[in-house]
Amino acid sequence: MFEYRQEKMEQMLKDNAEFRRIYNRHQELEKRVTAAETGTAPMEDLALNQLKKEKLWAKDKLARIMDSERVS
Repeated sequence: MFEYRQEKMEQMLKDNAEFRRIYNRHQELEKRVTAAETGTAPMEDLALNQLKKEKLWAKDKLARIMDSERVS
């Protein structure tokens, strides 16, 4: 995630508690989605879609935080 902005992301993880919290939530969701898709932790399609939506929300929020830091 954000490979092209890796250095900025690492700095944000150190300096911004909200960014770190959302990033950790995104990572947790990523693991759960992957487990469901590979069959190691099966779940209903509706639940999987909800996890994917939450994961996307988290990624969008992280991008907005990074963009706002660049403007500030």
